[in-house]
Amino acid sequence: MTAGRIGIMGGTFDPIHIAHLAIAEEARVAFALSRVLFIPAANPPHKQGRSITDARHRFMMVQLATAANPHFFVSAVEMERKGPSYSLLTVQELHEMYGREQELYFITGMDSINELHTWYHPKELLAACHFVGTTRPGEPPDHAALIRDFGVLAETRIHCLDVPAFALSSTDLRARVREGKPIRYLVPEAVDAYIRKEGLYRAHKDDV
Repeated sequence: MTAGRIGIMGGTFDPIHIAHLAIAEEARVAFALSRVLFIPAANPPHKQGRSITDARHRFMMVQLATAANPHFFVSAVEMERKGPSYSLLTVQELHEMYGREQELYFITGMDSINELHTWYHPKELLAACHFVGTTRPGEPPDHAALIRDFGVLAETRIHCLDVPAFALSSTDLRARVREGKPIRYLVPEAVDAYIRKEGLYRAHKDDV
């Protein structure tokens, strides 16, 4: 594979929804990404002890949601690896798969980047890939803290991206399903059909 840029959309995706897709497409165009890899977390370390939907369901929903976009791909790299789904291990594995000449752009919310210092080996992670922080109303980047924690890496490896504001979250969608409310047009049609077919989110789950 020739040198280029690959986007990474990690997350629980419980379930994946239209905001995830819109943000990935916005980042793909803004940073000239050749592809965006959606990587469902099998064992997210920041959600230990909380109830999440079985990985096979979440993986299938991501496949269904991304099928129509030729630039979107789904990776099982975290599901095939035992132990916590640390982003650093994922990035290192992707470098081995795609080659060191590929620049990786980790797409996540700016709120998560503001907490990057709590991640597993964050300086090593930031040195291994770029971060795209999607900004929403009320979530400005904490530039002073990022520079204090990461120095020049914060200035060269963290990028901001304004995205459309979506008052939408996976937690809200699970609650709507439990309450018998529609989620049509909030998730891709195929994901809506899968959730209904498999009876997902009908029983109570902890907010995650």
